[in-house]
Amino acid sequence: MEQKGDKAGSTMPGKTLDRREQILDEAQRLFLRHGLDAVTTRQIAQAVGISQPSLYAHFPNRDAIAVELCIRAFGILERRLRKVDAAMTGAARLRELCRAYIDFGLEEPAAYRVAFHADIAMDEVSGKHRGLEAGLATFSILRSAFGELLADPAAAELAAQTVWAGMHGLVSILLTRPEFPFVERTRLISAHLDRLLGPA
Repeated sequence: MEQKGDKAGSTMPGKTLDRREQILDEAQRLFLRHGLDAVTTRQIAQAVGISQPSLYAHFPNRDAIAVELCIRAFGILERRLRKVDAAMTGAARLRELCRAYIDFGLEEPAAYRVAFHADIAMDEVSGKHRGLEAGLATFSILRSAFGELLADPAAAELAAQTVWAGMHGLVSILLTRPEFPFVERTRLISAHLDRLLGPA
């Protein structure tokens, strides 16, 4: 049964935005608990407290919700990266960008898992892989930082991809294997960045 005011035809802008965020939040929670393929739009609607038709007024299907979650996650990461002091240059700025990436993954594990671990399909509405596009836009910040240090664009691209893969591996193992007796986290992260970038 729909809650009062949750009719699919409601057009109040603030309410619509709030409801979309509620749907995304509950979907993210369910995706992480059960896996993307195991969750239905009916389950998401029930978790939000609305009917399935009301959910469809915001998103046409489950994959569209997953795409929006992916875009939202990369938006959070992009904002964190852009907060790195623009006055910093060279290797110092690159290291801070990498630290911001790692901090995002460890402090926003739900968003990180959706962005990097969920199998996000192409957006049926736009015909584009909007999740991938959001990820590439965020990755370009890291690539640009390497471009300031390496004159050869191909070398900068290779270095950026290599370092990103290394950071992703660290974040992923810390998130998925918390029972492992890792050394103190700050030391581990610093040592990992030293291996990837060279000593600070």
